[in-house]
Amino acid sequence: MFDKHVVTTQFAGRELTLETGELARQASGSVKVTYGGTVILATAVIEDEPGSASFLPLRVDFEEKMYAIGQIPGGFFKREGRPSPEAILISRSIDRPIRPLLPGGLRNEVQVICTPLSAENDSSAEIVSVIGAAAALHLSPAPLEGPFASAQVAWLEDELILNPSFEQRMAARMDLTVAAGEMGMLQVELGGDEVPEEIVLEGIRMAQEACVGVCRAIEELREKAGKPKGDYPLWEPTDEIRDAVEARAEEIGQAIQSPDKKGRQKDLARIAEEIAARFEGVSDAGAQIEEIMYRVQKRLMRKVIIEDQRRADGRGPKDIRPIDVQAGLLPRTHGSSLFTRGETQVLATLTLGATRDQKLIRTLEEEEYHRFMHHYNFPPFCVGEARPLRGAGRREIGHGALVERSLERMLPSDEEWPYTTRVVSEVLESNGSSSMASCCAATLAMLDGGVPLKASVAGISVGLLYENEDSYTLLTDIQGLEDASGDMDFKVTGTQNGVNGLHLDIKVKGLPEKVLAEGLQQAREARLQILAMMNAVIAAPRESLSPFAPRMVTIQVPVDKIGLVIGPGGKTIRGFEQEMEVKIDVEDDGLVKIFGENADNVESVRRSISDLTRDMEVGEIYTGKVVTITDFGAFVEILPGRDGLLHISDLEHARTNKVEDVVKLGDMVTVKVTEVEPGGKIKLSRKALLNKDGTPKDGV
Repeated sequence: MFDKHVVTTQFAGRELTLETGELARQASGSVKVTYGGTVILATAVIEDEPGSASFLPLRVDFEEKMYAIGQIPGGFFKREGRPSPEAILISRSIDRPIRPLLPGGLRNEVQVICTPLSAENDSSAEIVSVIGAAAALHLSPAPLEGPFASAQVAWLEDELILNPSFEQRMAARMDLTVAAGEMGMLQVELGGDEVPEEIVLEGIRMAQEACVGVCRAIEELREKAGKPKGDYPLWEPTDEIRDAVEARAEEIGQAIQSPDKKGRQKDLARIAEEIAARFEGVSDAGAQIEEIMYRVQKRLMRKVIIEDQRRADGRGPKDIRPIDVQAGLLPRTHGSSLFTRGETQVLATLTLGATRDQKLIRTLEEEEYHRFMHHYNFPPFCVGEARPLRGAGRREIGHGALVERSLERMLPSDEEWPYTTRVVSEVLESNGSSSMASCCAATLAMLDGGVPLKASVAGISVGLLYENEDSYTLLTDIQGLEDASGDMDFKVTGTQNGVNGLHLDIKVKGLPEKVLAEGLQQAREARLQILAMMNAVIAAPRESLSPFAPRMVTIQVPVDKIGLVIGPGGKTIRGFEQEMEVKIDVEDDGLVKIFGENADNVESVRRSISDLTRDMEVGEIYTGKVVTITDFGAFVEILPGRDGLLHISDLEHARTNKVEDVVKLGDMVTVKVTEVEPGGKIKLSRKALLNKDGTPKDGV
């Protein structure tokens, strides 16, 4: 019934199995990949006929299935819904290495879906999905130019670990993910803590070598079960339209030399409209003209840069656009900054919150609360467009995550900085590298808000014009035109001491390691220049928080005293929160975090909890409130949530027949601690503070 084929290979010392022919047989290609306890079903479908899209119609989805880890999804419907940001990031990791390996003129819709059937933390669902997607496409009729694979490397305790566990990745100074094949590098993602460039390159080299071995296994599976590659027509503009655009090449060349983005776009739009007027009867004339104009722009731009070492805005290959840095712009935010680089501008704001404001991350690998968030917004006005506002798209989520992982390791420990920290980057203008401007702006806003960062972080994007391994030009701080017409967008963030984040997008079919090595070095030179400009404005965190920022203090209490802080049914902690307008979070280890808008109230609660949880000593004197009366005595609340027994015999020297004859409910009474039992029960005495005649003793 099943024409099943299996290939097994060793991958980082563990067995990787590729199977096809049993599951999802109606897909153009399907592969089940097993790596440890992680099992991914990857399917690829390519439509037989081309569609009407004017671009490569590729769609990639990672379908997060909670049954893969033996859990029922939360929410009312108890089923998977829209993809989480983490699932979107995995989808992007699968998508990006595929695109440069498919022909740009392909108009047949291609869809890749990766479904986790089982998942464990020792074997990353992300890299297994990338391998499955590459194998499914390679087995299918889709015109993919060669297989690729993915591997991860962690730098932990000065050792590089290939395909680490999730726990190792989280503890490592470098968490690196690479997609590559024999053709070279296709994708690089990194989150780190000031990682030296040589360690980054060593990790990339280790990952690529591992990927090549997996690619051989994919090739072996194709030899056994691959389908013939389809003869799909590739979309091409007509000769007539090509000639019409080429006839205006000189005007196009003059337009792209304008340093003004809006002026350049206006001139190019005028040329396109004039050409389109000649082809009103052609249904896709607009798409054809756009494609040919793109090719002409790319050719002319590359020619000027390579021959004259001069870019469209007059800069040299290593020059950075003019930069303006401001901090502390907004009066009511907890921190703010404005970072402008050329025609790219980002406003960043800082908001501080309590522990309960942390974000719950629930994925196949973790269910944890995260105390740092960075959100990136790209409104249409930043590129001069008018279109409906929507929620964050895949691009916004990806850019936000890049900055987040570049900064999160710069935060001090939870004990030193107990705040939940959120930074929002609003892109106000964009002409390339807005994510790297966001990294700079976010750092500045955090310093302005008094966040004690380990070091300042800046970002820069390096572009590439690539002919071959021996002929290429790297461009520092690429603008939009160079991004669109170039072959690489290599985003690098870091401090003066090393790299914190990487994100590599390419349009060529693989890059050699030496190009990335030179790109890292060129990025470092630019990063140090930008950090110097940032440090000239604000080099260290403000000494005090904004007056509008909430205050938070922590106090460590013994674990066996946690119940005193919470009180019966939460009475004590709710009383503090309601009376003093604070929020209190109590950790299992006894760490108590007190958060509030009023610094005096926060400190008052801290003192109260300190008194409440400290060990009582015999002889101490308190004035407390009578909260309970019984036949044998009264209970006096000497500290919030902490009562002691005032026995009827200790009320006064004379015989007392009835407790209410001396004290009543709600009375304030001064008492002395006479005994503290091992279990924490407290005995009090009023008469110990009185003379025989009932008058207070001296000093009381």
